[in-house]
Amino acid sequence: MDIFGILTMIGGLALFLYGMSTMGDGLVMLSGGKLERILERLTQRRGMALLLGAFVTAVIQSSSATTVMVVGFVNSGIMKLNQAVGIIMGANIGTTITSWILSLTGIGGDNVLIRLLKPSAFSPVLAVIGIIFIMTGKEGSKKRTIGNIFLGFAILMFGMETMSGAVAPLKNNETFTGMLTAFSNPILGMLAGTVLTAVIQSSSASVGILQALCMSGAVTYASAIPIIMGQNIGTCVTALISSVGASKNAKRAAFIHLYFNLIGTVLFMVGFYLINSFVDFSFMSEPAGVAGIAVVHSLFNIGCALVLFPFGNKLVSLATFTVRNRKGSEAGEGRPAELAALDERFLDTPSYAIQLCKKAVIKMGEHTRDAILLAMETQKNYSEEKFSQVEQLEQLADVYEDCVGTYLVKIAGRDMNKEDSHLLSNLLHSISDFERISDHAINVAESVKKMHDKGLEFTEQGKEELGSLESAVSDIMKMTQSVFAADDVKKAVNVEPLEEVIDDLVMEMKQRHVDRLKSGNCSMEAGLILEDILTNYERVSDHCSNIAAALIEIKSDELDMHQYVDVRVKGSDPNFRAEYLRLKNIYVLP
Repeated sequence: MDIFGILTMIGGLALFLYGMSTMGDGLVMLSGGKLERILERLTQRRGMALLLGAFVTAVIQSSSATTVMVVGFVNSGIMKLNQAVGIIMGANIGTTITSWILSLTGIGGDNVLIRLLKPSAFSPVLAVIGIIFIMTGKEGSKKRTIGNIFLGFAILMFGMETMSGAVAPLKNNETFTGMLTAFSNPILGMLAGTVLTAVIQSSSASVGILQALCMSGAVTYASAIPIIMGQNIGTCVTALISSVGASKNAKRAAFIHLYFNLIGTVLFMVGFYLINSFVDFSFMSEPAGVAGIAVVHSLFNIGCALVLFPFGNKLVSLATFTVRNRKGSEAGEGRPAELAALDERFLDTPSYAIQLCKKAVIKMGEHTRDAILLAMETQKNYSEEKFSQVEQLEQLADVYEDCVGTYLVKIAGRDMNKEDSHLLSNLLHSISDFERISDHAINVAESVKKMHDKGLEFTEQGKEELGSLESAVSDIMKMTQSVFAADDVKKAVNVEPLEEVIDDLVMEMKQRHVDRLKSGNCSMEAGLILEDILTNYERVSDHCSNIAAALIEIKSDELDMHQYVDVRVKGSDPNFRAEYLRLKNIYVLP
């Protein structure tokens, strides 16, 4: 092989790896985080976890991505270590699908139907469809994502064909065949496979490279089998690197992956070569075909899963023994579960990462709602304990805003579809509104504390009026938190009419208070505190309106947030007017 042949082979390898990466990223984006949520929820039984692990890996075409995902699940506390075992075993099975797809390049025959199955026949068609989808699809659309998948597959197959064509002349090269013969030594072959896979961090890619070399006809099964064994060990490097700096259990998940592949490889190598020493398998000296590599790869991984499946708990014990508990806190200890779940490993799957943020913001909304309701309780029956609880909830809301906001900014730098992009924008706005509501809750509680400390009281009439207003504010807060958690656009449109009613109530209460001041029935000092409380309640309803409007905006292409608010405030919408009048008759000052 001359220098041009070497350049062709390197170029083919580059296209192969790029195509695999592009196709994998497209498949992950197309799944929209659904695969990750399936893994998160349906892994209570190890058998089901194994099947799900195989399915998800077959779809996203990467066992490394699946195991890194599992490390993230365990690190964030979403998944227990025992649940991770089944997924890791299944991931090894699912990754074999790539070798079967690549084996299509080895199909031979003159029959038209058989020739159509060859990638060289249908890859150009997929490339044309893919580029049309990319050029005509909008940024972040599913159409464009599918185009990336098709184009990635075509590039992958073109790279495979290019590599195969470049190494074909090496069949009769004594130096090349001599080097491959050295790999027939089980130890050397296994080391070569381990190093290659560790470097490119993809067993699917390294198996594909091996299949391309096999098309030269110079690779025998004696050389290929040890390399395949080593590839299964090398793929563990990605998960091990990912576990650096993670919790103890996350490290254990990475070691379960390593031990599963290492023990499986040792058992296979010892058993296979022990039998071979007595039986002398004749096929070992025969050239390995691309389909043959796929068969060996599949049989090994399926066999390992079947043999080691009953010993899943032993693998957990072995990993726990390797990574022992020491004094000191675990990563994420003391943090709310929803915030601990925001693991940076999930940033590679933005759709799922955004859904984790949505869960965290829903919980933040619950804490904010509780803060407002508790602040109202302090007004009716003040105690230092209640005031302290409002303070704690307000501080917790600040923590949520900081953690979720930082995580969302990191997600924003990733490629995502249009729907996820809109949701991300909505969450960024909503966490700000929820945090401001918690600020108003502590403002109300501080105003009530000031009255308690100074021995001030509102008039009986003022207390009754405040009770009516608080009933409306309580309902709008509960409604807002509920519609946000359920993505309920139909109920979200009812938030703005109630906000208008609250504005009317506040305005009327302020006027009544002025009248009481003129008649001498209320003190100036108590009046100023009442003014502060009314202003805070009005601001709470404003933020509730913002949250509901943002939800409507991402769910509707016809109406943006500002149009939504303007239309309803102007009263030109008959439905808004009817709901406003209905609520105005319910929330009436005494």
